[in-house]
Amino acid sequence: MIRQILFALVLIASLGWFASSARRLIRSIRIGREENRFDSPGARIRNVLVIAFGQSKLLREPLAGLVHFFIFWGFIILLTAVSEAIAEGLVPGFTLAVLGPLFPPVSFVQETIGLLVVVSCLVALSRWYVFPPRRYFGPEMTGHVRLDATLILILITAIVVSMFGTNATRMELAADPQPSRWLSVRLAGIFHGGTALSTWFELFWWLHILLVLGLLNYLPYSKHLHVLTAIPNVYFSSLRARGELSKLDLEDENAERFGAEDVRDLTWKQLLDGYACTDCGRCTASCPANATGKALSPRKIIMNIRERTAELSRVVLAGALDRNRETAAHRLLDNFITDEELWACTTCRACMEECPVTIEHVPAIVDMRRFLVLTESRFPAELTNTFKNLETNFNPWAFSPASRMDWAQGLGVRTMAEAGGEADILLWVGCAGAYDQRYVKVTRAVATLMIAAGVKFAVLGEEEKCNGDPARRAGNEYVAQMLVAENVETLNRYKVRRIVTACPHCFNALKNEYPQFGGNFEVIHHTQFLERLIGSGRLTLRADGRTRTTFHDSCYLGRYNALYDEPRALLTAAGADLVEMRRTRDRGFCCGAGGARMFMEETAGKRVNIERTEEALASRCQTIATACPFCLTMLTDGVKAREADGFVQVRDVAEILAERLLHQPVIK
Repeated sequence: MIRQILFALVLIASLGWFASSARRLIRSIRIGREENRFDSPGARIRNVLVIAFGQSKLLREPLAGLVHFFIFWGFIILLTAVSEAIAEGLVPGFTLAVLGPLFPPVSFVQETIGLLVVVSCLVALSRWYVFPPRRYFGPEMTGHVRLDATLILILITAIVVSMFGTNATRMELAADPQPSRWLSVRLAGIFHGGTALSTWFELFWWLHILLVLGLLNYLPYSKHLHVLTAIPNVYFSSLRARGELSKLDLEDENAERFGAEDVRDLTWKQLLDGYACTDCGRCTASCPANATGKALSPRKIIMNIRERTAELSRVVLAGALDRNRETAAHRLLDNFITDEELWACTTCRACMEECPVTIEHVPAIVDMRRFLVLTESRFPAELTNTFKNLETNFNPWAFSPASRMDWAQGLGVRTMAEAGGEADILLWVGCAGAYDQRYVKVTRAVATLMIAAGVKFAVLGEEEKCNGDPARRAGNEYVAQMLVAENVETLNRYKVRRIVTACPHCFNALKNEYPQFGGNFEVIHHTQFLERLIGSGRLTLRADGRTRTTFHDSCYLGRYNALYDEPRALLTAAGADLVEMRRTRDRGFCCGAGGARMFMEETAGKRVNIERTEEALASRCQTIATACPFCLTMLTDGVKAREADGFVQVRDVAEILAERLLHQPVIK
């Protein structure tokens, strides 16, 4: 009876302390802004099943993924063993044998998973101390982080070992060997005939219980808090289109600031991201800025959000902010995160693609950029002219809107005004497609292919303005919304329904973000459209003269919109001998131009486009194919910088197809 009372007191105290810690954590998260993440429960549960329980993102890295898979499922399955131990503390002599015919399979799985957990923990420890991957290092990875990981792994191992000890001594005391507990029954022999058998049982049982309850109460203060927060974080992950940023209400007269200066300007979900972070570094390992020596580490950004949330929430929740001037004077920007880090981001989304708990790094970075631009007018000097040109010339450069149709000379392409709005397809040319002399060739190739296929299309001509992506990713929501609103008004006036564009940035904005502003269109990337034309027999290509070709995946076409197969299918149809780079498809490496980086100087570390170009050249290709104007520019510059332009071409998919047309169109 004394044992039961003592155990009940320990259990109540432990659960009470944990409940207090959980309440503190929830209140800390709630200092963030409100956001509705409670919609579409079915889709959210599917995400949990695939990403959290299926460990789909972790298994992208086989060894580490399997190790974590067994540890995670060990936690889940061994909850049955913990439940057995707790019930035994309240009801002496209780065992899972009450399950009857279910007991043998349950106990067998417990034993097997328990052993796999021990092995996985030992492998994980060896990865920390014997052969650590590069992502385990970084200025944010302090000695405390390493010590915390070590302590957690040792605790998990000790919990499982104490479970085996409890089972072994219990069977030996009862003289009732249970073959389904195949490992514990072998360990029982160690204690056979011992005079202190009951003492060993009590020792193992109490050790198991205290370790479990101790771990439960340590987790809210540990980097392994993700054991508790990962599943909720996956459940509440964004269900919006991958390429959609949130819309700022610039008409809000009560707004004191736009964007995020401190953690209270972020949403509660963004603060939950901080507490769900595992510090694993997969995001930073995949970051093109970090890989080329820039200050940005996506992991550090999220860890900083967690640190500042913890610092601020302590005094806010205690109502003591006025008495803590130093904490009140701190803010997420400057005190934790520097401008240099934020402006190094290419918004390529590689960090979000790799994160095993679906943390949303890019929106947080853009929110902080928005504050810097809209509230403090702090941004790289190079963007001054870009913003000015977007506002006055409606393109990032100083070109006149009157020259937007110069690219079409001799092609007989009509504007929507000339066509009286009668066109099946609107060809959205984009700023690069209209003004960049190299990409004008791509626009002409797309138009030629559409003419050859007999497509009835038109363009906006001088009425087309920049889609707003460079301004929006650079944090200038004011200019972005101005451009978007004017484009939506023009498109709706012509009652446009289907749009084809050769620019992934235009494609993403028109498809995923224009609906926020009343622009609802079917938006098709030119590689999708051309594949349909070939598949329907409206375009016929020559497939002679095979060329060794590698395809570079644009971030805004690939990771943002999951278009990987169409460009490759077109290249194969055109007779290309396709070879893949080391980092390809959803693991493709950014060209360095996204997130308005196209319009900023790159002075720190190695140039991102050089890193990607070297990888392309390592494939020993003759042609580097792209489907994005920014990528084409960056890779062309990279090939020239590596003095490979004499034997390697950089071309858009449309150019390759246009020269392979079996029947060239007659241009009227």
